[in-house]
Amino acid sequence: MAERRVECSWKRHVGEQLKQRDRVQRQAFEEIIHQYNRLLEKSDLQAVLSERYQSDKYDFQNRHDGSPGADSSRSDNLQQEMAQMRIRHQEELTELHKKRGELAQSVIELNHQIQQKDKEIQHNEAKMQEYQRQIAELEGECRELRGQLQDLEQANQTLKDEYDALQITFGALEEKLRRTTDDNQELVSRWMAEKSQEANKLNAENEKDCKRRQAKLQKELADAAKEPLPMDPRRPGNSFGTSPENTETTSGVCADVRVPSTALHVFEAHDGEVNAVRFSPGSRLLATGGMDRRVKLWEVVSGRCEPKGALTGSNAGITSIEFDSAGSYLLAASNDFASRIWTVDDYRLRHTLTGHSGKVLAARFLLDNARIVSGSYDRTLKLWDLRSKVCMKTVFAGSSCNDIVCTEQCVMSGHFDKKVRFWDIRAESIVCELELLGRVTSLDLNHDRTELLTCSRDDLVKIIDLRSNAVRQTFSAQGFKCGADWTRVTFSPDGSYVAGGSADGALYVWNVLTGKLERTLDKNHCSAINSVSWSPSGAYVVSVEKGSKAVLWSDM
Repeated sequence: MAERRVECSWKRHVGEQLKQRDRVQRQAFEEIIHQYNRLLEKSDLQAVLSERYQSDKYDFQNRHDGSPGADSSRSDNLQQEMAQMRIRHQEELTELHKKRGELAQSVIELNHQIQQKDKEIQHNEAKMQEYQRQIAELEGECRELRGQLQDLEQANQTLKDEYDALQITFGALEEKLRRTTDDNQELVSRWMAEKSQEANKLNAENEKDCKRRQAKLQKELADAAKEPLPMDPRRPGNSFGTSPENTETTSGVCADVRVPSTALHVFEAHDGEVNAVRFSPGSRLLATGGMDRRVKLWEVVSGRCEPKGALTGSNAGITSIEFDSAGSYLLAASNDFASRIWTVDDYRLRHTLTGHSGKVLAARFLLDNARIVSGSYDRTLKLWDLRSKVCMKTVFAGSSCNDIVCTEQCVMSGHFDKKVRFWDIRAESIVCELELLGRVTSLDLNHDRTELLTCSRDDLVKIIDLRSNAVRQTFSAQGFKCGADWTRVTFSPDGSYVAGGSADGALYVWNVLTGKLERTLDKNHCSAINSVSWSPSGAYVVSVEKGSKAVLWSDM
């Protein structure tokens, strides 16, 4: 193909050189040839006329040579014939000149056409050269594209080889994953069996401790029964000297809520960060949960928190704590994707509820105490039946759940996407949603379960009227700042006050009736306050921090 292109190229070059030589030589001799053609035409015309004249003259002489008699009449006839012949020749000459003019005009027109054709030839030659240049460029581009195509084919082959290698690697990894999954399931089964054995050991140790405590308590009761009881004319709870724990009520609305003003007891609650705190329904017991994987029980006696025991079994930090309505069971959620239930009197681990794929941030008893609801970082809520110890329902919430509260048939959850969702337990559907201005960190209900308290990362505490699902009040303060996504705030037992901890370690108390800040308590915490709990008796408030401390507050 290349030889054919070379042969066409030199042939084209020779043709162009011949055409160029023809144009140059034609321009030099064109006028001479034109004049020569004119002379030839004239000479031919003269020769034709002369020949005809001689022929006519010869014919005329031949006609008149035979009768030399009458000269005069013959000369007259001769002159007349000569005149007629001259006239006829003149007419023929005129006609020939006319034809010559027409032929000359035709020659001019043809020359003009030749010039036009020459111009067209030059134009076509210019276009041909341009096309040849474009053809050369396109041939160059074709060569480049062929080179690129070869490179792409090579790259494609390389990628295909890599893809085949990756397919082989993927098959090997998939097989390895299958084996690892089988091993993991086996390890989980073994781990669950070991955890069950460990739980049985812990329960046995707790039973021994409980028996020892009961024996000690019986002995103390027997010793106390031998002593005479002192007579005290004062009624408990009516004087300043009576300890505030004797004024607790276990049912109904608390009538004596004390706004905290003094730190009665500052103590080390855990080895590390304390995430959760909750009073028991009777207000004498206090539970705290921390990152040391323990739930500790404290007894509030005479303005101090005395350690009573620890609930163990969790494999990660505790995130929330809840007592049942009777104070017999304690529910705790933890970062090991599980929720656990202990009995308070003997510290035994009764249930371990696993099924979430993320850390459990909140768990609450329903009002029947036979079911619980848990909310997780995996964006799901789960409803558990404690009788069968199985998950009854799983609801996808769409966002990480930070806190939960419950009524008879409704679960309210606060989420990372700034929304409070209201769920119908029976229908597993959202009744409504309410969007706040920041991520929701805490939820709490007043005693009548008609108002919902929320705290969010926009540093605002709000009260939502559950009858209208609208924000009724908003609380804020200069210096108040929500310290974490799990910062908990609380209602007072009668719903008249709201208490919440700030990132600067200060405790803020707002008056619900006036909507104003009632009191600010600081200088006792060294880090951000994570959670606050108000005792059902209204006498105490406890706050816990990101450090290891807890503070018991009251108005004494």
